[in-house]
Amino acid sequence: MIARLSGIVAEKREDCAVLDVGGVGYRVYLSAGALGALPPVGERTALRIHTVVREDAFHLYGFGDDEEESVFRALLGVSQVGPRAALNILSGIGPRDLALAVAQGDVARLTKVPGVGKKTAERLVVELKEKLAALARGAAPKRPALAANLEQLEQALIGLGFKPQVAASSVEALREQAEGRSAEELLREALKMMRQS
Repeated sequence: MIARLSGIVAEKREDCAVLDVGGVGYRVYLSAGALGALPPVGERTALRIHTVVREDAFHLYGFGDDEEESVFRALLGVSQVGPRAALNILSGIGPRDLALAVAQGDVARLTKVPGVGKKTAERLVVELKEKLAALARGAAPKRPALAANLEQLEQALIGLGFKPQVAASSVEALREQAEGRSAEELLREALKMMRQS
């Protein structure tokens, strides 16, 4: 099983990146946050990898840090949550925010994550409470300041290859609706807005 890849970022796509490792291109699926944190195409990076092998598929899921990887693995233990669903959840809410929402039994917060309905949110709370308890204790009780989230959003958009002017204008367009939302949520919203324009 592949546990780690180190190579050059060859391509960035909407939900994955291609990592060139010694002339072999590996397609690695990433959360929106991890994708935004990747260096520009042509630069080196290293990713932690979770390998999923099925009869008809061989998929690699990548993470910039062990925190996101451990939460991803915990999500896989939840009934009816597969690898793609787990990655979608992490694209909609950061690992620490997820742990905090689970610890507080905040079903309403979890249902704001795209693709998570009430039943799934309730399952997450019940099945992950113990597994994410330590991470929840370390999570800050308050969300990061608005300015920090907007700055993180701008850097993520630039990291995805958008011109600085385009990134800045997207940040401004989202400023009014950014209060109380995580950087991951804002990045998802910005990408959705750019696709529609």
